[in-house]
Amino acid sequence: MNLKINLLSIFFFVGITSALSQEWQTNFGKAQQIARENHKPIILVFQGSDWCAPCIKLDREVWSTDEFQKYAEDHYVMLQADFPRKKLNALPEDQAKANAKLAEQYNKNGIFPFVVVLDEQGNVQGETSYKKMSPKEYIQLLDSFME
Repeated sequence: MNLKINLLSIFFFVGITSALSQEWQTNFGKAQQIARENHKPIILVFQGSDWCAPCIKLDREVWSTDEFQKYAEDHYVMLQADFPRKKLNALPEDQAKANAKLAEQYNKNGIFPFVVVLDEQGNVQGETSYKKMSPKEYIQLLDSFME
């Protein structure tokens, strides 16, 4: 009986955590499709999730916050292009190639983190990086590119 309750608790917790977590796209075509269907901009984030300290800070201070996630759900399509360096975190080869292709088009200087705001057609509206800002201030910055 205790085992059943524990397992149900775990599934419930995982379900709630998944529901609240940021929904990141990793496929540019799919992100564009969602953006067109919902008339939302794409927030393309180039990051090095396992080596780039400012990337990790941006994730912790903005992307992972409840305030940002709630706003993003209704206002943005979030697209992640990750470039991990540790073998343990290596991406599948097709994803690594897709991310490299995105970098060739949108991040030619190899800046990390690099945040590109795109309209639903994939046109650049603005660019930024890590800034010591609250989630609310960062949202205002991202939104300012689309005004």
